[in-house]
Amino acid sequence: MSQEFDFDDLKRRMDGAVSAFKGDLGGLRTGRASASLLEPITVDAYGSQMPINQVANITVPEPRMLAVSVWDKSMVQAVEKAIRESSLGLNPMTDGTTVRVPLPELNEERRRELVKIAHQYAENARIAVRHVRRDGMETLKRLEKDGEISQDESRDKADDVQKQTDQTIATIDSLLEEKEKEIMHV
Repeated sequence: MSQEFDFDDLKRRMDGAVSAFKGDLGGLRTGRASASLLEPITVDAYGSQMPINQVANITVPEPRMLAVSVWDKSMVQAVEKAIRESSLGLNPMTDGTTVRVPLPELNEERRRELVKIAHQYAENARIAVRHVRRDGMETLKRLEKDGEISQDESRDKADDVQKQTDQTIATIDSLLEEKEKEIMHV
């Protein structure tokens, strides 16, 4: 059984960890409104749980306001209830088929809490990248042991894997630093 070392797959998996981290950061609330803030919310619609973006359109009319235009008038109350009961601490107001969601000012304590959450997300992303690195290194060792690649080739590829890991972790760190500044900016 001949197994090939797939560096592109390793890179793709590391990039996946970075994009998941970006998604996590997008859900963190800063002082500005973002449509992605409401994406994790599910609405009890038509007898099942549906993502809010499948029953309504989310727009940002003002820097500190979200407008959720519900497509089906009978779903307005369910959307408002889902937003109110989410862990985001928002207080929506209904205006016809539109649910307006004002974003309150963040206080210093809440900002620090958000920074801690961002650091947790970053650490989870780093762990995911290190798992991918470990898988790559184990594959290289197995291929070398089976005599499918030489020791020099194994060492060169291991260096490439380490460089890619370092680059990916540096990307995660810079994204975290950017988000931290954004959160702490008053």
